[in-house]
Amino acid sequence: MSDFCVVVADSARARLFTLEESGVAEGGPNLVEISSLANAAAEAQDNEIFAAKRGRNTAPAEGGIHAYDDHREDHNQENERRFAKDVIAAAVQTLQREKAGVLVLAANPRMMGYLREARDAASLDVRVKEVHKDLTKLSVHEVHRHLTADGLLPQREPAESQRYTPSGQPQ
Repeated sequence: MSDFCVVVADSARARLFTLEESGVAEGGPNLVEISSLANAAAEAQDNEIFAAKRGRNTAPAEGGIHAYDDHREDHNQENERRFAKDVIAAAVQTLQREKAGVLVLAANPRMMGYLREARDAASLDVRVKEVHKDLTKLSVHEVHRHLTADGLLPQREPAESQRYTPSGQPQ
């Protein structure tokens, strides 16, 4: 059981963590990655999603090119919104399973907006902490260090064996 559920996300990937207590000898608490999600639509190239517009963007003999809008940006935003809903649904499952009372969200500002929309729609009854940082590519220890530095997670205590100086004296 964990008090914290941590989500780090961008438009293509999300990682979910819990903060697990450990014995004094092991140090802790430790951030543990429990799952990750990938947004397949974000990984697809535009040429895989949108058809080529042959002939429509070439200039006719008597005039200039007429602009057209294929709604790519709207399509990408909608994919990100759907992915944010999937991420929050996974976070809700983790919160319920772990009986956690705190949800920590770390994402770039645009994705954070989509996560907020999805979170508000889910009507969560937990404390929510946020930071506008993309931490998805960092190691578990780096994620923990960043979130601790921002005051969002408790400090990790060193393992008992690391609490002594080289001379054998306690620190």
